[in-house]
Amino acid sequence: MRIAAFQRLALFDAVEQAGEVLARDLAWAEAQGINLALFPECYLQGHSYNEAIARRRALSLDDPYLSALVARFAAGRTTAVVGLFEKRGDALYNSSIVAKAGRIVGVYAKAHPLESGCTPGKDFPVWEEGHWRFGINICADLRYPYTARRLAEQGAGLICNPINLMLRPHKAEKWHKPGISSLRTCARHTRCWVMASDVVGGNDDGWVSYGSSAIVDPNGVIVAKAKPYCEDVLVFDLPDRQPERGFAQKAVAIAT
Repeated sequence: MRIAAFQRLALFDAVEQAGEVLARDLAWAEAQGINLALFPECYLQGHSYNEAIARRRALSLDDPYLSALVARFAAGRTTAVVGLFEKRGDALYNSSIVAKAGRIVGVYAKAHPLESGCTPGKDFPVWEEGHWRFGINICADLRYPYTARRLAEQGAGLICNPINLMLRPHKAEKWHKPGISSLRTCARHTRCWVMASDVVGGNDDGWVSYGSSAIVDPNGVIVAKAKPYCEDVLVFDLPDRQPERGFAQKAVAIAT
């Protein structure tokens, strides 16, 4: 199975533009034979820790606008994991959708949201892609080992970790290396492959993100790491069938 982690410039309140980027990237991914593509946390509308902003940006999964958007950007055979703020009735979630062939096929809600007003998710679904099983933990979820363990116990061999490490400059510096270390720890503890997709750039408040996208093997070895401060794509060829824990393979990093 071929996987890809997309490190992309953060966009804010620009859903149509984000949709165009996703459509471009997923068309490229399909041409490259990529089976599973991962995009950053809250990439679709832009991340925020402010509840009022997040609520204004949030979309319901049954919103016709979102359905039409997904039909455009995820029309092909590549499965996409895309972060967004989701509303369910009065509740707000930091979620990632799983989309393929023009429709949403699943969703995971962050179990340990740091974003104000977001409700913790309680479900840990696992999906199949070919002969592999994968699940999702969003950003800070990896601080809590049980979240990844729940996926591994259901047979996941790959954990997708959408992240958004756009922080105040001193915090961005502080969390860049620990962010990568958490991926390695997760991989070793679960014996799963782990891939993370982060944003780069800044926002109007002067916050920045270095970009901490990476792919890690079940032994905790970083097999691919994105360039800092710029957009990048990491592509990796997993075996056709999910192997026993600890299998390692050469990674290929491709910048676009």
